[in-house]
Amino acid sequence: MIETNMKTRTPPVKEISNARLWTARAMRGIVILFMLFDGIGKFTKPVPVVEGAVTLGFAEHHLVTLGVLVLLCTVLYAIPRTWFLGALLLTGYLGGAVATHLRLDNPLWSHLLFPVYVAILAWGALWLVDRRLRNLLWERE
Repeated sequence: MIETNMKTRTPPVKEISNARLWTARAMRGIVILFMLFDGIGKFTKPVPVVEGAVTLGFAEHHLVTLGVLVLLCTVLYAIPRTWFLGALLLTGYLGGAVATHLRLDNPLWSHLLFPVYVAILAWGALWLVDRRLRNLLWERE
């Protein structure tokens, strides 16, 4: 379907398909739920989270700071108007997770690349629905 804006005389813009929209929503939902689970876990401090943080080289008092950071990034990503900024900030947070696992020589596919998988889902969802991002990367519409 083609949509034309007569007031601003912008060229017609293709509307995205329902399949693309729902795929993007599912991908964003997975990222948001996972990051909320991670952030809330840092506040509630169950034993496995505390043990995992200590194993990664963090002290228990760092968990609240990390929780605030991840929840702030996630909220920004969840709001459509700020999702690009949220994706950038989440990418930085997830990059820190990659660096932490690399420093400890953790397994590649399960530990080291898991934050990369989450970042791919986060950016992939934006790529599916945001024409400007697709144009920026490679596709010209």
